[in-house]
Amino acid sequence: MARLLAAALDAAGRGWPVFPLCPGTKRPALHGHTRCPGDGPCATGHQGWEQRATTDPDRIRGAWTGGRAFNIGLATGPAGLLVVDCDTPTVPDGPDAGPPEEWAGATGGADVLARLAEQAGATLPVTFTVTTPSGGTHLYYWAPGGIELRNTAGLLGWKIDTRAHGGYVVAPGSITPAGVYAVTVDRPVAELPGWLLQRLRPALPPAVPVGPIRTGSGRRDRYLDGALRAETARVHQAPASQRNACLYVASVALGQLVAGGSLDETEARAVLLSAAARHLALRAYSRRQAEQTIASGLRAGAKRPRRIEDAA
Repeated sequence: MARLLAAALDAAGRGWPVFPLCPGTKRPALHGHTRCPGDGPCATGHQGWEQRATTDPDRIRGAWTGGRAFNIGLATGPAGLLVVDCDTPTVPDGPDAGPPEEWAGATGGADVLARLAEQAGATLPVTFTVTTPSGGTHLYYWAPGGIELRNTAGLLGWKIDTRAHGGYVVAPGSITPAGVYAVTVDRPVAELPGWLLQRLRPALPPAVPVGPIRTGSGRRDRYLDGALRAETARVHQAPASQRNACLYVASVALGQLVAGGSLDETEARAVLLSAAARHLALRAYSRRQAEQTIASGLRAGAKRPRRIEDAA
């Protein structure tokens, strides 16, 4: 417990907000939105791990001296970090044991990242690095200001994920049954290289149309069904780098129909959450984050109502 407290204080001393993880695991030790008691830190609304992460030494001592050997979660977004997680195959004979043809010969994410740097005619700057119990590495970079980079899974290539806004990493000093998260390069955090930023920069969502939708006589309901199917597909089939953006665009589109009186808002929310189920199962974002994105998109769509009108 003393070592974990020291590691948590060390991370906070670097300006990186931390929060407790369940002992021996990578799971937050804080209650989720569905089990929020609505008191204490959540008296004015649910506060998740990202909101409750802190650099306050007194709060950290209070949490890590309470009788449980909490591991340490590091909230990458509030810390201003983007962490590149280069993993290795976890099961030697499993389906992911070998790389896809594009990355033939690579033994893990570190090899893929090195190839990406070579393709860009660049080198990876030396930066603060943590080795994980599975043999992977966490490369810490300062995220650029003015751009909200989100988590990605496989966007850069085989066995590479990134954690930024909306994400966290297990901080060094944490312990799991497989081993310890250990600092292996204790150097100042480097700026995120420009060539990596270009690969991670979120794509702009497509423009949302405005104005009434005119259909042939008696085709109003069929058009609405088609619109729901199209927006469901947009969300369900969203690539890893655009999951949140596609959910937002679909929410705007359905929000326009809600405001135009063609669709019930409760139905719109249910359709969008159902479409996001695949991404929720992959933990690409939490249910709370999905609900926030949907609410934001519906509000934006309400400012530009669209009616579905049958031809006279």
